[in-house]
Amino acid sequence: MAGINISGFDLSDPPAGFRENPFAYYDALLVDAPVMVQPDGSVLVARHADLDAIYRDTTRYSSDKTVVFEPKFGKTSPLYEHHTTSLVFNDPPLHTRVRKIMTSALTPRAIARMEPGLVMAVDALLDQMQDKPEPDLIEDYAAAIPIQIIGNLLDIPLEERGPLRDWSLAILGALEPALTEDELAQGNRAVEEFVDYLRDLVARRRARPGDPETDVLTRLIQGTGAGEQLSERELLQNCIFILNAGHETTTNLIGNTLALLHDHPSELARLRAEPALINSTIEESLRFMSPNQFGNRETTQDVVIGGQQIARGTNLHLCIGAANRDPEVFDSPGIFDIARKPNRHLAFAGGPHVCVGLTLARMEGRIAVERFLARFEGYDLKDGRIPGGRIRFRGYAALPVSL
Repeated sequence: MAGINISGFDLSDPPAGFRENPFAYYDALLVDAPVMVQPDGSVLVARHADLDAIYRDTTRYSSDKTVVFEPKFGKTSPLYEHHTTSLVFNDPPLHTRVRKIMTSALTPRAIARMEPGLVMAVDALLDQMQDKPEPDLIEDYAAAIPIQIIGNLLDIPLEERGPLRDWSLAILGALEPALTEDELAQGNRAVEEFVDYLRDLVARRRARPGDPETDVLTRLIQGTGAGEQLSERELLQNCIFILNAGHETTTNLIGNTLALLHDHPSELARLRAEPALINSTIEESLRFMSPNQFGNRETTQDVVIGGQQIARGTNLHLCIGAANRDPEVFDSPGIFDIARKPNRHLAFAGGPHVCVGLTLARMEGRIAVERFLARFEGYDLKDGRIPGGRIRFRGYAALPVSL
Protein backbone atom coordinates (compact mmCIF):
# COMPACT_ATOMS: atom_id res chain seq x y z
CA MET A 1 0.00 0.00 0.00
CA ALA A 2 1.15 3.53 -0.73
CA GLY A 3 3.13 5.06 2.10
CA ILE A 4 3.58 1.80 4.02
CA ASN A 5 6.86 -0.06 3.74
CA ILE A 6 6.67 -3.44 5.45
CA SER A 7 10.13 -4.60 4.49
CA GLY A 8 11.70 -5.95 7.66
CA PHE A 9 8.45 -5.63 9.64
CA ASP A 10 9.01 -7.09 13.12
CA LEU A 11 5.96 -7.85 15.24
CA SER A 12 8.05 -7.89 18.43
CA ASP A 13 9.33 -4.37 17.65
CA PRO A 14 6.76 -2.78 15.32
CA PRO A 15 7.14 0.61 13.66
CA ALA A 16 5.94 3.77 15.37
CA GLY A 17 2.19 4.14 14.91
CA PHE A 18 1.46 0.44 14.49
CA ARG A 19 -0.07 0.02 17.95
CA GLU A 20 -2.36 3.00 17.38
CA ASN A 21 -3.40 2.08 13.84
CA PRO A 22 -2.26 -1.30 12.53
CA PHE A 23 -4.80 -1.52 9.72
CA ALA A 24 -2.73 0.17 7.01
CA TYR A 25 0.06 -2.29 7.84
CA TYR A 26 -2.40 -5.18 7.63
CA ASP A 27 -3.49 -4.00 4.18
CA ALA A 28 0.13 -3.88 3.07
CA LEU A 29 0.82 -7.35 4.45
CA LEU A 30 -2.15 -8.78 2.57
CA VAL A 31 -0.86 -7.31 -0.70
CA ASP A 32 2.90 -7.59 -0.35
CA ALA A 33 3.71 -10.29 2.22
CA PRO A 34 0.75 -12.40 3.37
CA VAL A 35 3.25 -14.96 4.74
CA MET A 36 6.20 -13.14 6.31
CA VAL A 37 9.17 -14.61 8.15
CA GLN A 38 10.06 -12.67 11.31
CA PRO A 39 13.59 -11.94 12.56
CA ASP A 40 13.25 -14.60 15.28
CA GLY A 41 12.27 -17.28 12.76
CA SER A 42 8.54 -17.22 13.51
CA VAL A 43 6.14 -16.52 10.65
CA LEU A 44 3.36 -13.94 10.34
CA VAL A 45 0.30 -15.18 8.40
CA ALA A 46 -2.30 -12.64 7.23
CA ARG A 47 -4.70 -14.11 4.64
CA HIS A 48 -8.18 -15.25 5.65
CA ALA A 49 -7.99 -18.49 3.64
CA ASP A 50 -4.69 -19.45 5.29
CA LEU A 51 -5.96 -18.75 8.83
CA ASP A 52 -9.19 -20.61 8.17
CA ALA A 53 -7.27 -23.67 6.94
CA ILE A 54 -4.82 -23.57 9.85
CA TYR A 55 -7.59 -23.31 12.44
CA ARG A 56 -9.30 -26.39 10.97
CA ASP A 57 -6.16 -28.53 10.78
CA THR A 58 -5.19 -29.84 14.22
CA THR A 59 -2.82 -32.44 12.77
CA ARG A 60 -0.25 -30.13 11.21
CA TYR A 61 -0.80 -27.15 13.54
CA SER A 62 -0.66 -27.37 17.32
CA SER A 63 -2.01 -25.05 20.01
CA ASP A 64 0.34 -26.49 22.63
CA LYS A 65 2.74 -23.82 23.93
CA THR A 66 4.97 -25.80 26.29
CA VAL A 67 7.98 -25.23 24.02
CA VAL A 68 7.20 -21.72 22.73
CA PHE A 69 6.48 -20.22 26.16
CA GLU A 70 9.53 -21.65 27.97
CA PRO A 71 12.01 -18.97 26.81
CA LYS A 72 9.34 -16.27 27.12
CA PHE A 73 8.25 -16.98 30.71
CA GLY A 74 10.72 -19.48 32.16
CA LYS A 75 9.62 -23.04 32.84
CA THR A 76 9.14 -22.59 36.60
CA SER A 77 7.20 -19.31 36.46
CA PRO A 78 3.53 -18.90 37.42
CA LEU A 79 2.78 -17.46 33.95
CA TYR A 80 4.26 -20.54 32.28
CA GLU A 81 2.22 -22.87 34.48
CA HIS A 82 -0.96 -20.95 33.73
CA HIS A 83 -0.62 -20.46 29.99
CA THR A 84 0.52 -24.04 29.33
CA THR A 85 -2.37 -25.49 31.34
CA SER A 86 -5.28 -23.35 30.15
CA LEU A 87 -7.71 -24.56 27.49
CA VAL A 88 -6.69 -22.21 24.72
CA PHE A 89 -3.02 -23.23 24.61
CA ASN A 90 -3.52 -26.99 24.67
CA ASP A 91 -4.26 -29.89 22.37
CA PRO A 92 -6.22 -33.06 23.18
CA PRO A 93 -6.61 -34.79 25.53
CA LEU A 94 -6.60 -31.82 27.99
CA HIS A 95 -8.33 -29.50 25.52
CA THR A 96 -11.04 -32.06 24.79
CA ARG A 97 -11.68 -32.82 28.47
CA VAL A 98 -11.89 -29.20 29.64
CA ARG A 99 -13.85 -28.01 26.61
CA LYS A 100 -16.43 -30.78 27.07
CA ILE A 101 -17.08 -29.67 30.65
CA MET A 102 -17.30 -25.98 29.71
CA THR A 103 -19.56 -26.63 26.73
CA SER A 104 -21.92 -28.66 28.89
CA ALA A 105 -22.30 -25.62 31.15
CA LEU A 106 -22.73 -23.08 28.33
CA THR A 107 -25.62 -24.63 26.42
CA PRO A 108 -28.02 -22.31 24.53
CA ARG A 109 -30.61 -23.00 27.22
CA ALA A 110 -28.22 -22.07 30.02
CA ILE A 111 -27.17 -18.88 28.24
CA ALA A 112 -30.81 -17.91 27.60
CA ARG A 113 -31.42 -18.22 31.34
CA MET A 114 -28.67 -15.66 31.94
CA GLU A 115 -30.31 -12.96 29.80
CA PRO A 116 -32.78 -11.51 32.35
CA GLY A 117 -30.00 -11.17 34.95
CA LEU A 118 -27.70 -9.61 32.37
CA VAL A 119 -30.36 -7.03 31.44
CA MET A 120 -30.81 -6.13 35.11
CA ALA A 121 -27.05 -5.78 35.63
CA VAL A 122 -26.67 -3.62 32.51
CA ASP A 123 -29.57 -1.37 33.48
CA ALA A 124 -28.11 -0.90 36.97
CA LEU A 125 -24.78 0.15 35.44
CA LEU A 126 -26.60 2.60 33.15
CA ASP A 127 -28.38 4.08 36.17
CA GLN A 128 -25.07 4.60 37.94
CA MET A 129 -23.38 6.02 34.85
CA GLN A 130 -26.19 8.49 34.23
CA ASP A 131 -25.60 10.01 37.65
CA LYS A 132 -21.84 10.42 37.21
CA PRO A 133 -20.50 13.85 36.22
CA GLU A 134 -17.70 12.37 34.08
CA PRO A 135 -18.57 8.81 33.11
CA ASP A 136 -16.18 6.53 31.27
CA LEU A 137 -17.55 3.90 28.88
CA ILE A 138 -14.81 1.42 29.75
CA GLU A 139 -14.41 1.66 33.52
CA ASP A 140 -18.06 2.38 34.30
CA TYR A 141 -19.68 0.13 31.71
CA ALA A 142 -17.85 -2.10 29.23
CA ALA A 143 -15.39 -3.57 31.75
CA ALA A 144 -17.99 -4.01 34.48
CA ILE A 145 -20.37 -6.18 32.44
CA PRO A 146 -18.19 -9.26 31.79
CA ILE A 147 -16.84 -9.15 35.35
CA GLN A 148 -20.42 -9.51 36.58
CA ILE A 149 -21.30 -12.25 34.10
CA ILE A 150 -18.17 -14.35 34.64
CA GLY A 151 -18.42 -13.71 38.37
CA ASN A 152 -21.95 -15.07 38.25
CA LEU A 153 -20.89 -18.07 36.17
CA LEU A 154 -18.33 -19.05 38.82
CA ASP A 155 -20.61 -17.79 41.62
CA ILE A 156 -17.88 -15.53 43.02
CA PRO A 157 -19.28 -13.42 45.90
CA LEU A 158 -19.84 -9.81 44.82
CA GLU A 159 -17.60 -8.42 47.53
CA GLU A 160 -14.69 -10.57 46.28
CA ARG A 161 -14.70 -9.44 42.64
CA GLY A 162 -12.63 -6.28 43.08
CA PRO A 163 -9.19 -7.64 42.04
CA LEU A 164 -10.44 -9.72 39.08
CA ARG A 165 -10.02 -7.10 36.35
CA ASP A 166 -6.48 -6.11 37.33
CA TRP A 167 -5.42 -9.77 37.56
CA SER A 168 -6.89 -10.41 34.12
CA LEU A 169 -5.19 -7.40 32.51
CA ALA A 170 -1.80 -8.35 33.93
CA ILE A 171 -2.02 -12.01 32.88
CA LEU A 172 -3.27 -11.28 29.36
CA GLY A 173 -0.77 -8.44 28.99
CA ALA A 174 1.98 -11.03 29.32
CA LEU A 175 0.89 -12.49 25.96
CA GLU A 176 2.20 -9.44 24.09
CA PRO A 177 5.02 -10.23 21.61
CA ALA A 178 7.58 -8.35 23.75
CA LEU A 179 7.55 -7.76 27.52
CA THR A 180 9.35 -5.51 29.97
CA GLU A 181 10.66 -6.96 33.24
CA ASP A 182 7.94 -5.05 35.08
CA GLU A 183 5.17 -6.49 32.88
CA LEU A 184 6.55 -9.98 33.42
CA ALA A 185 6.68 -9.47 37.19
CA GLN A 186 3.12 -8.10 37.26
CA GLY A 187 1.84 -11.08 35.27
CA ASN A 188 3.53 -13.62 37.54
CA ARG A 189 2.28 -11.88 40.65
CA ALA A 190 -1.25 -11.79 39.27
CA VAL A 191 -1.24 -15.55 38.60
CA GLU A 192 0.03 -16.26 42.12
CA GLU A 193 -2.59 -14.07 43.77
CA PHE A 194 -5.37 -15.42 41.55
CA VAL A 195 -4.43 -19.04 42.27
CA ASP A 196 -4.31 -18.36 46.02
CA TYR A 197 -7.78 -16.84 45.87
CA LEU A 198 -9.21 -19.64 43.73
CA ARG A 199 -7.74 -22.36 45.93
CA ASP A 200 -9.75 -20.97 48.83
CA LEU A 201 -12.88 -20.47 46.69
CA VAL A 202 -12.68 -24.07 45.41
CA ALA A 203 -12.32 -25.39 48.95
CA ARG A 204 -15.45 -23.50 49.97
CA ARG A 205 -17.33 -24.78 46.92
CA ARG A 206 -16.30 -28.36 47.55
CA ALA A 207 -17.71 -28.00 51.06
CA ARG A 208 -20.93 -26.44 49.77
CA PRO A 209 -21.48 -27.30 46.08
CA GLY A 210 -23.70 -25.12 43.93
CA ASP A 211 -26.14 -26.13 41.22
CA PRO A 212 -24.01 -27.56 38.38
CA GLU A 213 -26.66 -26.39 35.89
CA THR A 214 -25.86 -22.75 36.65
CA ASP A 215 -22.58 -22.80 38.59
CA VAL A 216 -19.69 -23.47 36.21
CA LEU A 217 -17.20 -23.84 39.05
CA THR A 218 -19.23 -26.65 40.62
CA ARG A 219 -19.49 -28.30 37.19
CA LEU A 220 -15.74 -28.03 36.66
CA ILE A 221 -15.10 -29.55 40.10
CA GLN A 222 -17.51 -32.42 39.53
CA GLY A 223 -16.61 -33.04 35.88
CA THR A 224 -18.98 -34.89 33.56
CA GLY A 225 -18.40 -38.46 34.65
CA ALA A 226 -15.67 -41.08 34.83
CA GLY A 227 -12.46 -39.94 33.21
CA GLU A 228 -13.63 -36.34 32.90
CA GLN A 229 -12.28 -34.98 36.19
CA LEU A 230 -9.75 -32.15 36.23
CA SER A 231 -6.70 -32.18 38.46
CA GLU A 232 -6.47 -29.37 41.02
CA ARG A 233 -3.89 -27.59 38.87
CA GLU A 234 -6.04 -27.89 35.73
CA LEU A 235 -9.08 -26.70 37.63
CA LEU A 236 -7.45 -23.59 39.10
CA GLN A 237 -5.70 -22.54 35.89
CA ASN A 238 -8.81 -22.98 33.74
CA CYS A 239 -10.89 -20.93 36.15
CA ILE A 240 -8.38 -18.15 35.49
CA PHE A 241 -8.74 -18.81 31.76
CA ILE A 242 -12.55 -18.51 31.95
CA LEU A 243 -12.33 -15.11 33.59
CA ASN A 244 -9.60 -13.83 31.28
CA ALA A 245 -11.10 -15.15 28.05
CA GLY A 246 -14.54 -13.80 28.88
CA HIS A 247 -13.37 -10.49 30.27
CA GLU A 248 -10.87 -8.61 28.14
CA THR A 249 -12.31 -9.54 24.76
CA THR A 250 -15.91 -8.79 25.75
CA THR A 251 -14.87 -5.48 27.30
CA ASN A 252 -13.20 -4.62 24.00
CA LEU A 253 -16.23 -5.74 21.98
CA ILE A 254 -18.59 -3.45 23.89
CA GLY A 255 -16.24 -0.45 23.98
CA ASN A 256 -15.19 -0.84 20.34
CA THR A 257 -18.77 -1.11 19.12
CA LEU A 258 -19.95 2.03 20.90
CA ALA A 259 -16.85 3.91 19.69
CA LEU A 260 -17.34 2.74 16.10
CA LEU A 261 -21.01 3.75 16.09
CA HIS A 262 -20.09 7.16 17.48
CA ASP A 263 -17.40 7.60 14.81
CA HIS A 264 -19.76 6.46 12.03
CA PRO A 265 -22.89 8.56 12.68
CA SER A 266 -24.65 7.37 9.54
CA GLU A 267 -24.40 3.77 10.76
CA LEU A 268 -25.57 4.79 14.22
CA ALA A 269 -28.60 6.50 12.66
CA ARG A 270 -29.20 3.40 10.56
CA LEU A 271 -29.19 1.17 13.64
CA ARG A 272 -31.57 3.50 15.48
CA ALA A 273 -33.91 3.38 12.49
CA GLU A 274 -33.59 -0.42 12.16
CA PRO A 275 -33.02 -1.93 15.63
CA ALA A 276 -33.17 -5.43 14.11
CA LEU A 277 -29.66 -4.75 12.74
CA ILE A 278 -28.18 -5.10 16.25
CA ASN A 279 -26.92 -8.65 15.67
CA SER A 280 -25.20 -7.82 12.39
CA THR A 281 -23.81 -4.66 14.05
CA ILE A 282 -22.08 -6.81 16.66
CA GLU A 283 -20.71 -9.09 13.92
CA GLU A 284 -19.37 -6.13 11.94
CA SER A 285 -17.71 -4.68 15.03
CA LEU A 286 -16.08 -8.07 15.65
CA ARG A 287 -14.75 -8.02 12.08
CA PHE A 288 -13.80 -4.37 11.73
CA MET A 289 -12.01 -4.01 15.08
CA SER A 290 -11.48 -7.53 16.36
CA PRO A 291 -10.99 -7.59 20.15
CA ASN A 292 -8.32 -10.26 19.65
CA GLN A 293 -5.98 -9.32 16.81
CA PHE A 294 -3.62 -12.31 16.86
CA GLY A 295 -3.64 -16.04 17.49
CA ASN A 296 -0.80 -18.55 17.41
CA ARG A 297 -0.08 -22.08 16.24
CA GLU A 298 3.04 -24.21 15.98
CA THR A 299 3.74 -26.42 12.98
CA THR A 300 4.06 -30.13 13.82
CA GLN A 301 5.56 -31.01 10.44
CA ASP A 302 6.99 -29.25 7.40
CA VAL A 303 4.18 -27.35 5.66
CA VAL A 304 3.58 -25.02 2.75
CA ILE A 305 1.59 -21.83 3.41
CA GLY A 306 0.99 -19.33 0.64
CA GLY A 307 3.58 -21.05 -1.49
CA GLN A 308 6.28 -20.79 1.19
CA GLN A 309 7.96 -23.81 2.76
CA ILE A 310 7.81 -23.62 6.57
CA ALA A 311 9.70 -26.00 8.80
CA ARG A 312 8.32 -28.16 11.57
CA GLY A 313 8.38 -26.46 14.97
CA THR A 314 7.80 -22.94 13.60
CA ASN A 315 5.69 -20.53 15.64
CA LEU A 316 2.96 -18.91 13.52
CA HIS A 317 1.42 -15.53 14.32
CA LEU A 318 -2.12 -15.67 12.92
CA CYS A 319 -3.14 -12.10 12.14
CA ILE A 320 -6.89 -12.11 12.76
CA GLY A 321 -7.07 -8.33 12.31
CA ALA A 322 -5.68 -8.61 8.78
CA ALA A 323 -7.70 -11.70 7.82
CA ASN A 324 -10.87 -9.85 8.78
CA ARG A 325 -9.94 -7.11 6.28
CA ASP A 326 -9.04 -9.49 3.44
CA PRO A 327 -10.57 -8.17 0.18
CA GLU A 328 -10.67 -11.74 -1.16
CA VAL A 329 -13.42 -12.41 1.40
CA PHE A 330 -14.95 -9.04 2.28
CA ASP A 331 -16.23 -6.42 -0.17
CA SER A 332 -14.92 -2.95 0.71
CA PRO A 333 -13.29 -4.28 3.90
CA GLY A 334 -12.28 -0.81 5.11
CA ILE A 335 -15.92 0.28 5.34
CA PHE A 336 -17.86 -0.21 8.57
CA ASP A 337 -21.18 -1.65 7.34
CA ILE A 338 -23.56 -2.79 10.08
CA ALA A 339 -25.71 -4.75 7.60
CA ARG A 340 -22.77 -6.66 6.08
CA LYS A 341 -23.73 -10.14 4.88
CA PRO A 342 -22.15 -12.59 4.64
CA ASN A 343 -19.64 -11.82 7.36
CA ARG A 344 -17.22 -14.71 7.73
CA HIS A 345 -14.96 -13.03 10.24
CA LEU A 346 -12.49 -14.98 12.37
CA ALA A 347 -12.79 -12.94 15.56
CA PHE A 348 -13.63 -16.13 17.49
CA ALA A 349 -10.93 -18.17 15.68
CA GLY A 350 -12.27 -21.38 14.11
CA GLY A 351 -12.18 -25.15 13.97
CA PRO A 352 -12.04 -27.22 17.18
CA HIS A 353 -10.60 -24.23 19.05
CA VAL A 354 -13.41 -21.82 18.14
CA CYS A 355 -14.19 -19.71 21.21
CA VAL A 356 -16.26 -21.78 23.64
CA GLY A 357 -17.99 -18.63 24.93
CA LEU A 358 -18.87 -17.01 21.60
CA THR A 359 -22.64 -17.22 22.13
CA LEU A 360 -22.34 -15.64 25.56
CA ALA A 361 -20.02 -12.89 24.25
CA ARG A 362 -22.44 -12.08 21.44
CA MET A 363 -25.32 -11.84 23.91
CA GLU A 364 -23.34 -9.56 26.22
CA GLY A 365 -22.38 -7.31 23.31
CA ARG A 366 -25.90 -7.19 21.94
CA ILE A 367 -27.58 -6.35 25.25
CA ALA A 368 -24.90 -3.86 26.31
CA VAL A 369 -25.15 -1.87 23.06
CA GLU A 370 -28.93 -2.24 22.71
CA ARG A 371 -29.72 -1.06 26.26
CA PHE A 372 -27.18 1.78 26.08
CA LEU A 373 -28.67 3.19 22.88
CA ALA A 374 -32.21 2.79 24.20
CA ARG A 375 -31.33 4.72 27.35
CA PHE A 376 -29.36 7.58 25.78
CA GLU A 377 -30.73 9.31 22.70
CA GLY A 378 -27.34 10.83 22.10
CA TYR A 379 -23.80 10.40 23.35
CA ASP A 380 -20.56 12.12 22.52
CA LEU A 381 -17.09 10.71 23.10
CA LYS A 382 -14.95 13.45 24.59
CA ASP A 383 -11.26 14.22 24.17
CA GLY A 384 -9.14 11.89 26.21
CA ARG A 385 -9.65 8.51 24.60
CA ILE A 386 -6.88 6.17 25.72
CA PRO A 387 -6.11 3.22 23.42
CA GLY A 388 -5.44 -0.11 25.07
CA GLY A 389 -1.88 0.09 23.75
CA ARG A 390 -1.58 -3.60 23.01
CA ILE A 391 -0.77 -5.52 19.85
CA ARG A 392 -2.59 -8.78 20.55
CA PHE A 393 -5.75 -7.28 22.04
CA ARG A 394 -7.45 -4.21 20.57
CA GLY A 395 -9.65 -1.96 22.63
CA TYR A 396 -9.63 1.15 24.79
CA ALA A 397 -8.33 1.77 28.29
CA ALA A 398 -10.62 4.80 28.62
CA LEU A 399 -13.52 6.34 26.67
CA PRO A 400 -14.73 9.53 28.41
CA VAL A 401 -18.31 10.19 27.34
CA SER A 402 -20.92 12.91 27.55
CA LEU A 403 -24.41 11.45 27.82
